[in-house]
Amino acid sequence: MIPESSPAEGNRKRFIAFRVFFNARFYYPVLAVLFLDLGLSAADYSLLNFVWALVIVVAEVPSGALADRYGRRPLVIAAALCMVLEMLALLAAPVSGGLTLLLLCLTNRVLSGTAEALASGADESLAYDSLALEARSGEWPQVLADVMRWQALGTVIAMLVGAAVYDPQLLNAALAWLGSGLRVGQSLTLRLPIALNLLSAFVVLWLAFTMHEPQRAAPRAVGDSAAQDIVAAGKWIVHTPLALFAIVGGVLIDSVIRVFLTFGSVYYRLIDLPAASFGLIGAAMAGLGLIVAPLVRELEQRASALRNYAIIAALALLGLFGVALKIPLWGVLFSLPLAAAMAALGFFMSNTLNAQVSSAQRATVLSFKGLVFNLGYGFSSLIFGLALRSLRDGGNADQAFADALAVLPLWLAFTLALLALLFWRSRAALSWRAGRR
Repeated sequence: MIPESSPAEGNRKRFIAFRVFFNARFYYPVLAVLFLDLGLSAADYSLLNFVWALVIVVAEVPSGALADRYGRRPLVIAAALCMVLEMLALLAAPVSGGLTLLLLCLTNRVLSGTAEALASGADESLAYDSLALEARSGEWPQVLADVMRWQALGTVIAMLVGAAVYDPQLLNAALAWLGSGLRVGQSLTLRLPIALNLLSAFVVLWLAFTMHEPQRAAPRAVGDSAAQDIVAAGKWIVHTPLALFAIVGGVLIDSVIRVFLTFGSVYYRLIDLPAASFGLIGAAMAGLGLIVAPLVRELEQRASALRNYAIIAALALLGLFGVALKIPLWGVLFSLPLAAAMAALGFFMSNTLNAQVSSAQRATVLSFKGLVFNLGYGFSSLIFGLALRSLRDGGNADQAFADALAVLPLWLAFTLALLALLFWRSRAALSWRAGRR
């Protein structure tokens, strides 16, 4: 049991644990390779990711409005149930199963997208409003820092274990060292990260059921219907330069980095890294959260929102231009600034938006952010998929992927230049920092 001295304290601890188990997934270090080894093509994989993002686009904002109107806890529980079902669908997917394989993987992506949409905004709003009811909202930056640290640790473990159990040679060597005559093949080991994640999903479900609804959650809605709540939240974002900049600037950086990370294991193969190292790489990237957490906490207090986003953009461009060089072995180092940028971006986004928005619109606004982020990711995935198809043109798929990597930094540089022009007149509003709250 999670000890608690008050409902807010219990929700704070459960929120941290929920984020850790929901996001630290054992199949992440071999994500692209897993789907390809199941028998899907790279084009199928790109299409499934586009569907995943599309589901979130459809469900994201309505789920936030429902959370604001009827309560956050039911949405969090529904997200946990979807996570359990998505793992079961992927676990049942047959290797080289043709249409059955594609349909089960599609089911997995639809349920995964639904889970992301339902949890987005609702879990964060539940925790933040619980603290606010006890006049403890000033603790939120520390909660975010705790999430980063524990999530980094959880992801390190998931990456190391997930990659290890996926490698039959490593498992067989371990079994032989233990004196066991049992041997396993790839057909079994590709299921192991999924099975481990199913266990995590049951933990997430338990955490969701043990959360407490903040007392003022139900009457928070601002309109006569959920649709009016959505319109009101959208208008607030558009007329609040800081919130609009945070969301638009965030999605431009996030979407491009996520496209690369989605194909991370393919990139590692391209630069001649062995599959057994993928977990170590993922663990190192996740472990950056332990280092980044105190740094971004300090930056949030001392630097303006504009400066913080400029730092994140610089890290992202450095990493993307570096991976586009495709340097054998050492090219993996350019993944580190990308991981640091992603970790810092999540912190700044949450702290900025929660500090600006009212409780009545919190989940809806956060869901708008999630919608825009996943719409951006889906669009960027589609652009990257089209680039892959165009560059391949009947040729080698690995070479097409290598060539397509150059698209990512150029696309980010172009969109960031447009962002700077768009918000030039609003730069004074972007001078906000947490220390002046």
